[in-house]
Amino acid sequence: MRLTRLLAAAALLLAPTLVPPAFAQNAEVREPGLVPYVVKDYAIEKSLTGKPGDAAKGRQWAITGGQGNCVICHKMPIPEVAFRIGNVGPDLSEVGGRLTPAEIRMRIVNSKLLNEETIMPAYYRVSGLTRVAPAFANKPMLSAEQVEDLVAYLSTLK
Repeated sequence: MRLTRLLAAAALLLAPTLVPPAFAQNAEVREPGLVPYVVKDYAIEKSLTGKPGDAAKGRQWAITGGQGNCVICHKMPIPEVAFRIGNVGPDLSEVGGRLTPAEIRMRIVNSKLLNEETIMPAYYRVSGLTRVAPAFANKPMLSAEQVEDLVAYLSTLK
């Protein structure tokens, strides 16, 4: 029994899907048609637009189907959409107290940099994707401005 637990723990520690890609620690990312950004220490420090987003608009993107639609997978303090609040992803009710805006930005842009197996879409990515809806082929699900609006909103949740 003890050996089984040890082997299971070792398997988890050595599993390649649990080790974030090395480029997520320090790399510049360039994709056709998108604003280049730098990922350092699993965060994107600089705004994709060069300015802060609008938190009120970000709240709207969080509940808008076909765009951000965060509430479909995440619990959030948005009472008017309680019927759509998901429990697949982590609770975002206090995400602004747990993560910096730079860490939130990276998770929206491409959460696969932290976990290659995540089901969360890469909202600001166009290359290397599979099963892309025709409406989103060769364009990101969110614009740079929409990403910044979501960062602004999610950063207020403390």
